Amino acid sequence: MTRRLVLVTGGAGFIGSNIVADLAGDNNFEVAVCDRLRNADDGKWRNIAKHPIVDFVAPHEIFPWLYRNADRLLAVVHMGAISSTTEPDADHIIHTNFGLSRDLFRWCAEHRQRFIYASSAATYGDGSLGFVDRDDPDSLAALRPLNAYGWSKALFDTFAAREAAAGRHPAQWVGLKFFNVYGPNEEHKRSMRSIASQIWPNIQNNVQVKLFKSYRSEYPDGGQLRDFVYVRDAVSVIRWLINTPEVNGIYNLGSGTSRTFVALAEAAFKAAGKIPDIVYTDMPVSIRDKYQYFTQARMEKLYQAGYSGNSTSLEDGIYDYCKNYLNNADPYR
Repeated sequence: MTRRLVLVTGGAGFIGSNIVADLAGDNNFEVAVCDRLRNADDGKWRNIAKHPIVDFVAPHEIFPWLYRNADRLLAVVHMGAISSTTEPDADHIIHTNFGLSRDLFRWCAEHRQRFIYASSAATYGDGSLGFVDRDDPDSLAALRPLNAYGWSKALFDTFAAREAAAGRHPAQWVGLKFFNVYGPNEEHKRSMRSIASQIWPNIQNNVQVKLFKSYRSEYPDGGQLRDFVYVRDAVSVIRWLINTPEVNGIYNLGSGTSRTFVALAEAAFKAAGKIPDIVYTDMPVSIRDKYQYFTQARMEKLYQAGYSGNSTSLEDGIYDYCKNYLNNADPYR
């Protein structure tokens, strides 16, 4: 049996390492990771420590590596990005999130390789134009993200769609607009971890959980709505895409359901077997005008393309994450 080689950029990060765990556990694949591990004490390396990757590539070595391995490469799964929505260095964001993505897209197009990449629901901005995953260049260019991170992702989506419309695209090209993903291997993200990860230590230690107050009358405190998606569901979609090379375009990747932050917190308390103890705190002034009060992925397009996987409910996903990962001394997948 010939094992197929997949390069996962950002493969030691949150979603990337879950993809690595899934593919590396399958004898049909060999997995190489491109990432930066930085300070060993931060523990990012632990995200991939349990899995038999065949190579680890520094970002500045990625193109020489691609040329050396082009003949046996199945796909590039590009999860690497500056993912912080509060990152202040816009130059760093655009060079990483747009520049590298553009160069990888062009390399894959030139060498007829497959390219699956991470976009974001942040491209939808305040949601006033809806959350429909249209991928024609005009619809993409009309979106107005609220921060530099979302803008960088929207800019690349528009670039990819225009290149594809002109016939200059990889053998397969798919962008995934991730909504609020949660699950194991996000400890290194610190303040950018999911709410579930952030509140779990408080729940364990009987400390009140703090959620943001609402500044819009139609939403109660803690009633802001998000499409929360368990990371294993995101990985299931990516595995399906790797096995379905005829699918192309930009797709939402969420649960298709909006739930409140209160519901998420209550699910975490239930997983701990404790009565909810929640207090509401002021939202930082710096993010109030950039805050999304509602997100919900329209998932019809992905299902129409042939995906048939089920979405994990918020209660089931939070229970599994809290009990089988966050509650353990070794929380890594």
